[in-house]
Amino acid sequence: MKLLLDSFWRAAAYCLHPKVIGLSLLPLGIGVALALGLGWLYWEAAVAGVRATLEQWSLVDAALKWVESIAGASFRSVLAPLIVVLLSAPVIVIVSVLLVALLMGPAIVTLVAGRRFPAMERKRGGGWLSSLAWSVGCTLAALLVMGLSMPLWFIPPLVLVLPPLIWGWLTYRVMSFDALADHASRDERRQILREHRLPLLGIGVITGYLGAAPSLLWAAGAMTLIFAPLVIALSVWLYTLVFAFSALWFTHYVLAALAGLRHVRDAEASPVGNTPMYAADDPMVIDAEPAVASSAPPAAPPAPPLPPPAT
Repeated sequence: MKLLLDSFWRAAAYCLHPKVIGLSLLPLGIGVALALGLGWLYWEAAVAGVRATLEQWSLVDAALKWVESIAGASFRSVLAPLIVVLLSAPVIVIVSVLLVALLMGPAIVTLVAGRRFPAMERKRGGGWLSSLAWSVGCTLAALLVMGLSMPLWFIPPLVLVLPPLIWGWLTYRVMSFDALADHASRDERRQILREHRLPLLGIGVITGYLGAAPSLLWAAGAMTLIFAPLVIALSVWLYTLVFAFSALWFTHYVLAALAGLRHVRDAEASPVGNTPMYAADDPMVIDAEPAVASSAPPAAPPAPPLPPPAT
């Protein structure tokens, strides 16, 4: 628990670091550029295509006419742009977050390791290909469990428990691997993931709930159409902050756990209880007692006794 809380407040403090703030603004620029560029090129064509598609479906057109009789004739003109925004915004957010994840993840590990553990040995137990294979494998496993557990979501308490647990497991497996890939060996990484499974899963669940917070911005319904550029930019920035905090929390935790693991191994490797007070390579040590240095010449042997005087 101490390590969990210590890594939490360190991650929160590192979110105020200028480098982290700069990295959080990067996806904001990417998202705004994508939104403006796609809107300039394809907005009118996309709205016209959605409106034509809705009018071709007789059932949808009849439903729209019924809604217009209640909400007004302007509803049809608002619906097509709203559908375009709702379809394009998640794509822009996902692309922006994926791009920044490729840049922010290694940068955060380098920042934490350089400031807190500058002397930590890099054993490079996981390369880029192994990290990619690990991420893909864990994602497929999480999707499989998610699909198999969907029938249980109709039970009200489980729908609030199962998805966060699954995504929390996926988050801790992927982010912990990436944070340890450069510094830990394969055996060290496996031992840390095994011994700290529950705290890391807790971090994943908490950050998973935090990651759902930006989605609340889209709960305003049609009002998001008016402020679509602002909502998209704010969503991208919030997703990035959550990702930065999650990566910082995992990195602080696993690197501190790695440092503690190596400290324990070094202590066990050196027989502290059987060693003398001085270092083994100290020339003053002879067996278990320190020798006393002296510059005086060795004492001369005692003189033989004098013969008795002659009588």
